[in-house]
Amino acid sequence: MRRRTIGLVAAVLVTAGAGSIGAQTPRDTTPTVIIAGKLFDSEAGTFVANREILVRGGRIVAVDAKVERPAGARIVDLSRQTVLPGLIDAHTHLLYLEGIGGGLTMEGIKALVNEGLPLRALHGAARARTFLDAGITTVRDLGNSGLFGDVALRDAIEDGSVDGPRLIPSGPGLSPIGGQFPGLTPGYENLAADEYRIVRGPEDAAEAVRENVTMGARVIKIFSNNTPNRGLLTVEEMRAIVESAKLHGVKVAAHSTSDAAVYRAALAGVHSIEHGYQIADSTLALMAKNGVTLTPTDLDSLSIIAYFELANPGQKADPAGVSAYLASGRDRLMRAVKAGVTITAGSDNYLDLRRPQGPSAKRVLHAYRSSGMTAAQVLQAATINDARLLGMENRIGVIKPGAEADIIAVDGDPERDFSAIDRIHFVMKGGIHYRGPGGR
Repeated sequence: MRRRTIGLVAAVLVTAGAGSIGAQTPRDTTPTVIIAGKLFDSEAGTFVANREILVRGGRIVAVDAKVERPAGARIVDLSRQTVLPGLIDAHTHLLYLEGIGGGLTMEGIKALVNEGLPLRALHGAARARTFLDAGITTVRDLGNSGLFGDVALRDAIEDGSVDGPRLIPSGPGLSPIGGQFPGLTPGYENLAADEYRIVRGPEDAAEAVRENVTMGARVIKIFSNNTPNRGLLTVEEMRAIVESAKLHGVKVAAHSTSDAAVYRAALAGVHSIEHGYQIADSTLALMAKNGVTLTPTDLDSLSIIAYFELANPGQKADPAGVSAYLASGRDRLMRAVKAGVTITAGSDNYLDLRRPQGPSAKRVLHAYRSSGMTAAQVLQAATINDARLLGMENRIGVIKPGAEADIIAVDGDPERDFSAIDRIHFVMKGGIHYRGPGGR
């Protein structure tokens, strides 16, 4: 049944791509020389002036003050821009968009019953393009995509039927009964089972990993606590998931909002904590010791204001209230940095704030910056730190020989004016130009 679902969605996406597979995104084999006025070295966390990058066959061949210019090479002059590795968003939900005030249960069931998986995947494809346009060239998509709609979208992007960022799908999140649909009455629990993989005991938890990986998942999403429901995965269930994931060569991301949920997930050996709104210093110490990263899905002030004003038409957000709301998140983020916890960037951008999803998701980087992280630290979180979390170190999140040619450029200098990251001038993913000089 699930296999037929993936086939149906993939077929719809290919049809939407018009013509044959790959017709939308022909591979570009022309060598390209990019002239960078300033380049962000994500490994060192520094900006370097006057560099050139040679791209051939979708990969970076050389980075130097001066590189070879092969015959017939395309020259892309970005000498007035700052060049960065393609950004990475480690927490997205491309197939789910929630109306303000709708609530997870009603909006989630509406996505399942009224929108349906093929249409959700098509909507996801449209959102994916906005991420690419925003300079986000890789995303880790963590569920809320029905039964493997994210896998179908990944396949359509990879075969060139639609344009979008490189997508690392999780399939349905592994959850206690009810998923994140609070208020389901007895007899209707299966509604949640169409959006989440309900786990019942350690043995079933290990089997759930095997199922998801077999169906195409490349990361496992779990719910240490499945807020807003009250259910919890046990440490034994999470340990079984981690062991099975290790056997299958994938990592585990844990939705954890309370300190207790974060602690139990870190104790079980997960690779990343998602959200972590409440974390004690002792739990941060455990995370640092065990190498567990934190993906703070924080909202910046502009997003908070937009949310409030959409939820309360005709009212203006109180600046003091906005500051008070943001204060606790900022405190926990800087305590995590001080404790030596690696920060990975992820937006969890599932709310419909009436603007394109990609630029809206990128506001999370402004949240990190306003919390006290330096521009370089924020950009490392969204490049090399995320690449390591995804197990793709040296392949993405860096501009160096051998890496995928995921390269973007912005107008301005993010080190001096962080708002420059919103002024996207050029986007390349895997050597293909999507935006800016030489673009399609």
